[in-house]
Amino acid sequence: MISLSDIASWVRGGESETLELKRTTGERREAARTICAMLNHRGGRVIFGVEPDGRIVGQMVSDRTVEEVAQELGEIEPPTFPSLERVNLPDGRQLLVVTAQPGSGQPYSHRGHAYRRVGNTSRQLSRAEYNRILLERLHGDQRWENQPATGWSVADLDGVEITRTLEESIRRGRADDPGTRDAAEMLRGFGLLKDGELLRAAVVLFGRAERIEAELPQGLLRVARFRGTDKTEFLDNRQFHGNAFDLLLKAERFLREYLPVAGRIQPNVFERIDDPLYPPVALREALANAFCHRDYSIGGGSISLGVYDDRLEISSTGTLHFGLTPAALYLPHESLPWNPLIARVFYRRGVIEAWGRGTIKMEELSVRAGLPSPEIIEAAGCVTVRFSPTRYVPPLRVAQNVTERQQRVLAVLSMSAEGMALREVCRALGNTINERQVRVELAALRVLGLASSSGHGAGSRWRLG
Repeated sequence: MISLSDIASWVRGGESETLELKRTTGERREAARTICAMLNHRGGRVIFGVEPDGRIVGQMVSDRTVEEVAQELGEIEPPTFPSLERVNLPDGRQLLVVTAQPGSGQPYSHRGHAYRRVGNTSRQLSRAEYNRILLERLHGDQRWENQPATGWSVADLDGVEITRTLEESIRRGRADDPGTRDAAEMLRGFGLLKDGELLRAAVVLFGRAERIEAELPQGLLRVARFRGTDKTEFLDNRQFHGNAFDLLLKAERFLREYLPVAGRIQPNVFERIDDPLYPPVALREALANAFCHRDYSIGGGSISLGVYDDRLEISSTGTLHFGLTPAALYLPHESLPWNPLIARVFYRRGVIEAWGRGTIKMEELSVRAGLPSPEIIEAAGCVTVRFSPTRYVPPLRVAQNVTERQQRVLAVLSMSAEGMALREVCRALGNTINERQVRVELAALRVLGLASSSGHGAGSRWRLG
């Protein structure tokens, strides 16, 4: 039962996502709209009988008054039944409190319009937002990955990969040994075979590359090493079709080939240790998240991996769901993969280790390596994880090995975005290399696409390619 002291405490806190104050039940239509918005969010309550300045004044509340409020709440669809409670004031007046829990039938609408609570206001949902909430509500029962893979059979899958996944699951204690290595029985144990029909998740996880390329265009990985800091030019650009495990392996091979390496001196050993600029485990987490959370229903979708001079980005088609935001992903949160069947197999295989900690682990590993926290961006129908270094690190290999002297020249060029004259480059390098040698190295770096020049003769200026 709600007490007057409870209400006084709530009113002192002011209106919020979960509280709205109304002067009288004459504002019941606006209040019903607010309850609708709260049902689509975290729930909340509306209190009738409070002035805008926070004074608790109440009103005369009759059975007819309660009936009128209930009738207005009855305009909410699908039907819902918030609680209505009267609270007595000393002067004989009453407050009327309407309380709504988060609705299980989202999205809710009032008189044909759906609303969501934003701060202390109720905002009408766009058609796209309404459809997204509806899709999320239906997600548990009906989604792309748990639908039959029409036309596919167990023979179209990679049996070796299925067996490898089961044996790794057993080794990690995440599955019992079924006593058979029959592909259909293994798939049934993974929940990928239902009523004798193969599910689409099985195709994503184990489908053979040649058929995926022909019939499942979204089974695509794009990888590129761009020249500079935008997508204008690239040094390498490839596309791969295949199942998730094969694409993950190809992404990791590409990273080993193009991932910049940062050198450090290990204390008390005085030896140079070459570490990848970005922690490989953090990158693997980002890739695994992309496979588990991307929207496979988009036929032209893909996972993209781009390496730039100043960052590394992993993108996947789709948006964040279930109210998650980029900021919330770095806080403890429930694991809500958009493709739980795929995520469960990834977990059993050991690709992901802990539910709901992938993004937190990425941040921990990056900070431990002395890097900024990865940036998560939701835009243009995709989610991108961006890793950035704290400084420019010259590559060790681009098409061919980059010599130590060339790395030093690149490090000098990184000091100026406007470009540097030859004499400025020589001065920054000190007396360890003469002007002729600098010219030779700059010419070689230009051929490799790592440096460029503008102007002519003494007026030419050099910068990173």
